Amino acid sequence: MDIAQNAALVVVDVQQGFEEVGFWGTRNNPAADDNIAALIDVWQSTGRPVVFVRHDSVRPGSPLRAGHGGNGFKEYVEQRRGKGSGAELLVTKTVNSAFLGTPDLGAWLREAGISQLVLAGIQTNMCVETTARMGGNLGYEVVVAFDATYTFGLEGPFGWRQSADELARASAVSLHGGGFAAVVTTREVLSAAE
Repeated sequence: MDIAQNAALVVVDVQQGFEEVGFWGTRNNPAADDNIAALIDVWQSTGRPVVFVRHDSVRPGSPLRAGHGGNGFKEYVEQRRGKGSGAELLVTKTVNSAFLGTPDLGAWLREAGISQLVLAGIQTNMCVETTARMGGNLGYEVVVAFDATYTFGLEGPFGWRQSADELARASAVSLHGGGFAAVVTTREVLSAAE
């Protein structure tokens, strides 16, 4: 795998509100936060661009709503913001895709001549997957660092329920098998980027 010198790391919704277990339930992949931090560190130390995405929920009672403490980034992310030698962008959004936020992520990427994105963050099957799908549809080469993401169990129609691991695997299969993104490990990304 090749990681371009100007590949953008897109860190999706790594916010304190996702620590509210009573709201979300049980998460999968406890190693995700360490992997996200490692990716940010390598991107910043190699001068690559980093995009931090924050979900400003408009749903009353959401732990991610603006003005609530959970809206802020997790401490390890906040401590790293502004520390890299490469370009940095903050995108805020109220929907699942980082491409539908403010400022316009696609315009920023085009202006910088960036064609490769590496995605990490929360939730695997929601905002990470939606951003990956849109990125793939828009012609970007999208890489998802699968073990630098996590999600929560969910109930759907007909009383069907899937665990966090099942949803994450389904998301990975859809993205990779469907040609939207290459789904790989953090170690593979770091080896190619260092």
